[in-house]
Amino acid sequence: MRDFVFHNPTQIIFGQGAIGQTGEQVAPVSTKALLVSGRQSLKKLGTYQTVHDSLYQAGLEVIAHEGVQPNPLVSHVHKGIALAQKNDVGVIVAVGGGSVIDSAKAIAAGALASHDVWGFFKGKKSIKDALPVIAVPTVAGSGSETNNGMVLTNEATSQKIGIGNRHLFPRIAILDPTVTFSVPPSTTAFGAVDGFTHLLEFYLNREESFTPVQDNYSSGLMQTLMAACEAALVNPLDYQSRAELMWASSLALNGISAAGLGRVGFPFHLIEHSLSGLHNIPHGAGLAAILPGAMAYVAEKNPTRMAFFAAQVFGVRNTNQHLLAKEGIRLFSEWLGKIGAPTSLTDLNLSGKDIPDLAANTRAQARLWRLGTYSPEVIEAILWECL
Repeated sequence: MRDFVFHNPTQIIFGQGAIGQTGEQVAPVSTKALLVSGRQSLKKLGTYQTVHDSLYQAGLEVIAHEGVQPNPLVSHVHKGIALAQKNDVGVIVAVGGGSVIDSAKAIAAGALASHDVWGFFKGKKSIKDALPVIAVPTVAGSGSETNNGMVLTNEATSQKIGIGNRHLFPRIAILDPTVTFSVPPSTTAFGAVDGFTHLLEFYLNREESFTPVQDNYSSGLMQTLMAACEAALVNPLDYQSRAELMWASSLALNGISAAGLGRVGFPFHLIEHSLSGLHNIPHGAGLAAILPGAMAYVAEKNPTRMAFFAAQVFGVRNTNQHLLAKEGIRLFSEWLGKIGAPTSLTDLNLSGKDIPDLAANTRAQARLWRLGTYSPEVIEAILWECL
């Protein structure tokens, strides 16, 4: 195990009906809040109104910023920053999925900056401070509610970029599994894939090889996400499976799974960001489509690690490491199909002619994440495995 410093300052409030506590949790932070949300679905379900009423009853002045879309756009964040600055808000409240929470973080950082928020994503500017963020996730998957990362898409350049900074940790995360009962099956599945991939990235791409604590932690959460997703798809109102999905997704990317691994990589997300940036594909769907092929590529380079994945996660055994690795990938692909997720670029209506542009689009993100070994040429080779 390598030396590390772990610090996660986010307070977590978890449980049935926890969403009703939003106002009392936000009130000590500020009297004026920017309420960031997505499109109309939460209003129809009453979730948005519950949060809004809770804030209002706690004495807060609420300024609404609606309309965040999946693969959130920097142009929409610009509007949120202008609202926050104009109204001198003291806290950003995000109610929605990972896209909403990421947008809230960008607004929180941009509201205190004297330059365009996209400067952070270009690596030209560093985040010095941010308004406090209170996250109320309504979808299990991204883990953004308990980590210091955010992802935005610049529609002018078709770049989808993710960055992290210690000022981006939400101050409080209010996790209420009951608000996910109405999440559509595809969104439930894609969220589980996202959480699974967060664990898989560090499981496969790290410096340290002796990590029994992290390996057992990650493989256990992977198994939990798979089983809970299947159960939630069978019975969307099953509280326990929804609770497991929400908690496991938060634990997947809150810093614990990467602690002690040394330098880690995020190549699967690197590739998927190009899929979403160029084709506006749902993030979890993009990950599902590239994972079997990308894992096959990894297995050729490091069959021992992929074989270990097969043994830990699926319990299969074989003395031939290459065959064991292939069996693990097959079983994982089978699970993706079982939950209705794509398993190839072809399933997303993409073909070989799309590969050069997808690979070239990864340059900016690879530079920021210092993934120098993942050149466009290497990405092209991986993508050909994903067809």
